[in-house]
Amino acid sequence: MNDQMTFDPSRRGVLRSLIGGSMLLPGIVSQLLAEDAAPDPLAPKPTHFPPKAKRVIFLYMSGGVSHVDSWDHKPKLFADAGKTVPVNEFQGRKGDYQMFLKRPQWEFAPHGQCGTEVSSLFPHIAECVDDLCVIRSLKSDHTNHYEATLGIHTGSFTFARPSIGSWVSYGLGTVNRNLPSFVVIAPQSPYAGGQVWGSDFLPGAHQGTLVVPGPEPVANIQRRAASSSLQEIELGAMAKMNRRHLAARADDPLLTARIKSFETAFGMQAEMPEVFDLSKESDATLKLYGLERGSTKGFAWQCLVARRLAEHGVRFVELIDVGSSSNWDAHGDMLTHAPLAKNIDQPIAGLLRDLKQRGMLEDTLVVWTTEFGRTPFNAAAGAAGREHHHWVFSSWLAGAGVKPGITYGESDEYGINVGKDPVHVHDFHATILHLMGLDHERLTFRHTGRDYRLTDVHGNVVKSILA
Repeated sequence: MNDQMTFDPSRRGVLRSLIGGSMLLPGIVSQLLAEDAAPDPLAPKPTHFPPKAKRVIFLYMSGGVSHVDSWDHKPKLFADAGKTVPVNEFQGRKGDYQMFLKRPQWEFAPHGQCGTEVSSLFPHIAECVDDLCVIRSLKSDHTNHYEATLGIHTGSFTFARPSIGSWVSYGLGTVNRNLPSFVVIAPQSPYAGGQVWGSDFLPGAHQGTLVVPGPEPVANIQRRAASSSLQEIELGAMAKMNRRHLAARADDPLLTARIKSFETAFGMQAEMPEVFDLSKESDATLKLYGLERGSTKGFAWQCLVARRLAEHGVRFVELIDVGSSSNWDAHGDMLTHAPLAKNIDQPIAGLLRDLKQRGMLEDTLVVWTTEFGRTPFNAAAGAAGREHHHWVFSSWLAGAGVKPGITYGESDEYGINVGKDPVHVHDFHATILHLMGLDHERLTFRHTGRDYRLTDVHGNVVKSILA
């Protein structure tokens, strides 16, 4: 066989062949800033100190879940519904307003041995409350969806910056080179779109790989050639042209960078379909998540696949429940929270129980959050909905390194402002990185003449919640 048709079966040989044919897997290509001989940007890296968590499963509820209807019980809000309260801002507009307090739609009750009060909106997760650390004093900097979504993911409320998943990937690398270190599972595009999982100025290896629930979760993952032998012939036929192309452009980092992305893509062809194959999961496991056998949609599928990705070594998995429409943005009617809660409640409880019974919750950090809460008041006495509210809202953590069965921080008597122990988004991010063994002040990247970090120049680890 002549040189043009010679096929090198090694991974490096396959990559050199693939680099000239980027049309084969366009959804996987990313721009990595590394020469072919340079160290792998996704190679495992040492932590700053011993980590509590090996991986993160980040559960993001798009649209703004009402804290006073879910995790933050306010008896006085029930008692004083209909009364007016003065506020100096409403939906981003400064002024003097008299607002009507609105009664929560769901009743609260204590659960578990810890007695944390949770509303009837989440009956299944409430049964797992002894494993949760509920933060009731989270605060953000913006009342608009786009900016708040950007902030909870990147720490920046105004400009695109690397996602928290990208920072974790950059700081730690991956333990499975056949899979991305950062995976996002989302049925639709969220507010801020791909910036939610973008790597921005970090090397493109750390950008999140999007998985869309359905029959083809990752585009172009299946081999297009009729057989593996035919694919080898096709790749071999391109090898000589690719080598010649590279030789003439050896100093082009964007060209040589594709080698690393195709290395992941080549490995994904073999391993990612296995992750998505739920046929060997037991009936009991599927029932735990509330997933019908054969289904590839819904948050139950997302949660079960997240557990499988975690098992296969993916560092950071984010699950987004819905997109930028038909979400938790309940301006018109709070009752729209009900079907959204039903979509996530049993699957999340199933994920927590599944991780725990497999011994994985000990080194997996599960994060539940939204971009902001919803107002405990409204402009009209009979308003059925609630507006955006970034002054205070609730999130929770569970698993590795977190004190279980506790609440941290408080909102005031009506859930309008932080009453005790504020946790800014920057503090939230600093704490997540800390649990992964990363010092948020040392995890930096030099860009345009300065060192950037996820928490900018802010952030404190919330040490009181650490186990």
